[in-house]
Amino acid sequence: MTEGSTVTVDPLDEDGVGAVAIGTALWLVALIVLILMRGTLTASGSQWWIWVAATGALLGLPGLWFTTRRRAAYRSVSSAEPIEGDSR
Repeated sequence: MTEGSTVTVDPLDEDGVGAVAIGTALWLVALIVLILMRGTLTASGSQWWIWVAATGALLGLPGLWFTTRRRAAYRSVSSAEPIEGDSR
């Protein structure tokens, strides 16, 4: 790149579905691991970690539903024909 030249960077086409899906899957993995370690958690008084992981996994499900619906709405708007006289 030479001095004074600019680089055009296109914006990311990110809809959040991947991030929410990965986050939900990681919470689910954590929940499974913590359930398997339930005896150790109970002995140390940290059994509440299971509820934290369960809450994370369960809250990820409506998040996944919301982001997939939002992605579908974005795609339907971007594929729609422009209205005559619309300056967008």
